[in-house]
Amino acid sequence: MGKKNHSHEISIFSCFLAMAILMNCSDFANAEWKTCAGIVPVRYRNDKISITDFGGVGDGRTLNTKAFRAAIYRIGHLKRRGGTLLYIPPGVFLTGPFNLTSHMTLYLARGAVIKATQDTRHWPLIAPLPSYGRGRERPGGRYISFIHGDWLHDVIITGENGTIDGQGDVWWNMWRRRTLEFTRPNLVEFMNSRSIIISNIIFKNSPFWNIHPVYCSNVVIHYVTILAPADSPNTDGIDPDSSSHVCIEDSYISTGDDLVAVKSGWDEYGIAYGRPSHGITIRRVTGSSPFAGIAVGSETSGGIEDVLAENINLFNMGVGIHLKTNIGRGGVIRNITISNVYMENVRKGIKISGDVGDHPDEKFNPNALPILKDVKIKDVWGEKGSAAGLDPRSEKCTVFGHLSL
Repeated sequence: MGKKNHSHEISIFSCFLAMAILMNCSDFANAEWKTCAGIVPVRYRNDKISITDFGGVGDGRTLNTKAFRAAIYRIGHLKRRGGTLLYIPPGVFLTGPFNLTSHMTLYLARGAVIKATQDTRHWPLIAPLPSYGRGRERPGGRYISFIHGDWLHDVIITGENGTIDGQGDVWWNMWRRRTLEFTRPNLVEFMNSRSIIISNIIFKNSPFWNIHPVYCSNVVIHYVTILAPADSPNTDGIDPDSSSHVCIEDSYISTGDDLVAVKSGWDEYGIAYGRPSHGITIRRVTGSSPFAGIAVGSETSGGIEDVLAENINLFNMGVGIHLKTNIGRGGVIRNITISNVYMENVRKGIKISGDVGDHPDEKFNPNALPILKDVKIKDVWGEKGSAAGLDPRSEKCTVFGHLSL
C-alpha cells in the first residue's frame, strides 16, 4: 500500500460504502505514552496460599478440580482483609472448570500451567446470556467457561507469564464434525463483575472465545499473550461484551478469529436487554489472524459507543479494521476512533459489512437496522495489502452518518 492522505466527511444512507485506508504515516516511536490501566488499582494480598496446600499435584495427569475448588472456597469464606493470593507453582495442573471468588488473586509462577481437562463430562452447563437468548452456537444453554466468575469484585489473574491452556482441539473437532450439543466454553469469562485485572499470563488453545468480560465494568487486560492455531474456529482474543470502562493494552494476540471484538448482544435479545458497551480502550496490541484485528460486532444490539483503538500493529490478517453488523441487530454504534494502525500483508485494510453473522431465531425484526455514526479512522498505513473496504456481496442496509477518514 502506498502512502497517501485522504480526508473527507460522509453523511450517507447507503447499502454500499467504498473506503480507502488513510496513509498519513505516523511515527509510533514518537507517540506519547498513555495508559488506561489506572482505572483499577493493583491490590497486594498479604494472605497467601498455594494450590499444593489443598492437594494440588502438578504432574499433568492428576485431576486437580477438587483442589482448586477447595482453595477458592477457603478464600471466599475466610474473607481475609485485603483478600488472598492463590499461588500456582511450576508444574502442569490438570483441572476441570472452576469459579473464582471476590477479593482474590490467581497467581501463576513462571513454568506454571493450568490445563483444562478434555473430558467434556466435567464441564457443566449454564444458562444462556440474557442478551443472547440462547447459546451462541447452539440452542439452549452453554458450557461454563474454564475459569469463570459471576457477580465478583476485585479479582486479579496474573503471574510470571504462566500459562492457562484450554486444550481446545477436542472442542474444535466437535465443531468441525458438527457434533456439538451446546455452545463451546470460553477460556475465561467474567459476568456482572467489576474491578478485574488480567495481566502477565499466556492464554492458549481456548475452546471458544479466550477472554470474555460480559456485563462488567472497570476491567484491565494488559501484558497478556493469547495464542491459538490460525485454523481454530471462533477463538477470538478479547471480546468486551455489554461492558464499560475496559482497558486492553500492551498485548500480543495470534488466534483463529478476531483479535479484539467489541460486542453488545444479539438481535431482539440484545435490544431488550439494552446494555451497551462503552468506554473501551484498545492500545498497543500486536497480532495476526485470518480474520480481523480490531472488530466492532457483529453482535451490536445493545449499542457500542466511545471506543478508542490506537497504536495497533497487524500482520498477516484477513481484515485490519472490521465494523460488522446485520439487519435485526439494531443498536447505535457511535464515537468510534481508530488511529495509528500499521498493517502488513493484510487482505483488506478497512471493511464495513452489513450482512455479517447469523440470527438466534426467526423472531428478529428485519426493520431493526443498526446505526453507525461518528466514526473516525485515521493514520492507517502499511504494505502488502488491499485498501478496498466493503464486502460487495452485502445487500443489507445500514445507516451511516458522519464517517471521517
